[in-house]
Amino acid sequence: MLIRTAFFIISFCVHFSLGANTILVGKTLSVKSISHALTLAKDGDTILVRKGTYCEKTLMIKQSITLFTKESAKIDAQGVANDILVIFADNVRIKGFQFVNVGVSFLKEAAAIRLVHCKNVIVENNKIDSCFFGIYIEQAKNSIISDNQIRGAFKDEASAGNAIHAWKGDALSICNNFITGHRDGIYFEFVNNSFIENNKSQYNLRYGLHFMFSNDDGYENNIFQDNGAGVAVMFSRNIIMRNNWFIHNWGGASYGLLLKEISDGSIDKNHFIENTIGIMAEGANRLTISNNKFMLNGTAMDIKGNCLDNKIIQNDFVANTFEVVTNSKQNNNFFDENYWSNYSGYDLNRDSFGDIAYRPVNLFAKITNEVPSATFLLHSPFVRLMEIGEKIFPQFIPQSLMDKRPKIKPYAYD
Repeated sequence: MLIRTAFFIISFCVHFSLGANTILVGKTLSVKSISHALTLAKDGDTILVRKGTYCEKTLMIKQSITLFTKESAKIDAQGVANDILVIFADNVRIKGFQFVNVGVSFLKEAAAIRLVHCKNVIVENNKIDSCFFGIYIEQAKNSIISDNQIRGAFKDEASAGNAIHAWKGDALSICNNFITGHRDGIYFEFVNNSFIENNKSQYNLRYGLHFMFSNDDGYENNIFQDNGAGVAVMFSRNIIMRNNWFIHNWGGASYGLLLKEISDGSIDKNHFIENTIGIMAEGANRLTISNNKFMLNGTAMDIKGNCLDNKIIQNDFVANTFEVVTNSKQNNNFFDENYWSNYSGYDLNRDSFGDIAYRPVNLFAKITNEVPSATFLLHSPFVRLMEIGEKIFPQFIPQSLMDKRPKIKPYAYD
C-alpha cells in the first residue's frame, strides 16, 4: 500500500512540474476570489490562496490543478446546502483549507468536497467543520484522502451526513484522518480494492466505519471509540481487518464490530475493549478471527447459528461479563488455543494448554441473550446455582462449542 501511494505522489509531482504557472489569490491582489482563479487556470497550474475568508458559490474544478493554501484560508458556504468544491478533473490536489458551514438538506447530499468520476486526486491537510457531508467520493478511483480533520456536531441521525462517504470507488486510500460528530465516520458502498489506515473515528452517531457491498478492502491501525457502534461490515467479502482498536462503543444495541452477511476475510490483532458486544456476527462465513484481545466487554462475541466455518483461534478473552453467546444448540465454527480468563483447569503436562476442554458459553449468558432484563441477577446466588446446574446438565448449552486446547496464560503476556 505504501509503495502504491508513494508511486502515485511521485507521478503526481512529475505531472505538475512541467510548464506550470502559479496564480495568486488574495483580498488585496488582482485575483480576489478562487472562482476567478479557476477561470484563468489551465492544466498543470497551481492556485495559491492567501489568508482570508472566501464566501464562494460552488467551485467546479475541471482542470488538472493544485489548489492550496499555506495560511489556512477559509471557504465558507454560509449555511447554504450546496457543495463547496466539486472535482471533475483527474490529477487534482487540494491542500490546507478550512471548509465550513455546509447546510443540511433532506433532498441532496451537500458536501464540503466532492469527487465525481475522477482519478488520481489528493485531498490532504484540510479542516472541515459544520458541514453536512465532509468529503463525498462518487465513482472516483486511485485517490488519496489523508490528514484531514472533519468535525460535525449533529444531534440525530436523520439530519446528519457522513464525514467521508464513498460510493462506487476503486483503489482509494483513506488515511490519517480525524473524524467526529457525524452519522457515519467513514462509509463505503460498492467500493473495492481500497484501504483505510491510521484514522481516528469517534463520537459518531451510528458507525465509526461502515461497509456495504464492498469487496477486497482492508482497514488497519484505526481507532473507533465512543461511537453508536464501532464498525459494521455488511454484504461484503474478503475484508482484511487488522490491528484496530474498538473502544467503549457502548449502548443498548452497540457493538465494537458488527458482521452481517460477509465471507472470506480475516480479523487479526485487534483490541476490543469496553464494548457492549465485542463482535456481533450474523451470516459470517469462512473468517479467520485470530490474535485479538477481548477485554472488559459486556459480551466478547455473539456468534449466531447461521455463521459457518469460522476459525476463532489464539485470542485473549479477559474479564468479559460473557465470553461467547449464541442462539443455536449447534456449533459450526472452530474454537482453538484461545485464552479464557474464566477457565479454571490445570496444565499438568506443562505444554501451556489446559488438560480439559473449555466451554465458553454458559447457561446464564444464553438466558440473558433471550431475556435481557435477566442481567439484574448477574451477581446473585441464583447465577452460581445455574453454573452448578449446567455442569450436571450440559445439554442446555451447545456441547460442540468448545475450545479443546485452552491457553493457560494470555498471549499478551507470553
